[in-house]
Amino acid sequence: METIRFKLTIAYEGASYAGWQAQKTGTGVQEKVEEALRRLFPGVGRVHSSSRTDTGVHALGMVAHADLPRTVLRMPAGKLRLALNAHLPEDIRVVAARRCPPDFHARFHAAGKQYQYRVWNHPVMNPLWRRLAWHVPQKLDLAAMRAAASLFVGCHDFRSFAANRNYRVENTLRTLRRCDIRRRGPLLTFVIEGDGFLYKMCRGIVGTLVQVGRSRFAAGDIRGMLAARDRRQAGMSAPAHGLVLCKVFYSAKPTRQATPPPEDE
Repeated sequence: METIRFKLTIAYEGASYAGWQAQKTGTGVQEKVEEALRRLFPGVGRVHSSSRTDTGVHALGMVAHADLPRTVLRMPAGKLRLALNAHLPEDIRVVAARRCPPDFHARFHAAGKQYQYRVWNHPVMNPLWRRLAWHVPQKLDLAAMRAAASLFVGCHDFRSFAANRNYRVENTLRTLRRCDIRRRGPLLTFVIEGDGFLYKMCRGIVGTLVQVGRSRFAAGDIRGMLAARDRRQAGMSAPAHGLVLCKVFYSAKPTRQATPPPEDE
């Protein structure tokens, strides 16, 4: 059957989902997107994503691709987004849908990703942010946190900041291009950008930086944590609900990666 490949950019609030991936127990965002596609195009196959966000993690720029049968694709490409959103729950939206080359792969061609994590740093939690930000009521030393954040930039072994899985990840080297902290009143936004991420790596970084802000660690301790390559030597993991996958980057001339990127947040 002849198909046309579409690149989808998807946003969702992850509070009600067991992550992106379709699950044996619980509901994944992938499952809802595939159901919407099959209501329009019965028999359509799997939707392949750039990332596998964890339970409770949100997205503004999840990228996925799907192959739609040419013979039943009777709507203009510009109408696909509207048609899909009509069949999706309100906490999931396709923000863009466009044709792409038949060899495009959302996961294997990804050149990098940007995650953002939000912390509400005030004695009283803002109820409008309760599902989207981690409430840290204690005063934080922002200067120390920024000094510590700068030590994550570059190529490092991030094993100390990734959660353990039921299998061993051989390559734990990753390159971060950016690890910034922005403050706007009580709202702190951690911007972490790199070529790839280990499982719960962003949450390990943010949790440790918050503990630096609370003087549980010194900024310079980050060097020793990275060198230790031991999760027990780093700080806590921040809760899932403050994390958002904001962007997935693709090069102008994508080349397929030699090995699949690891599971990330």
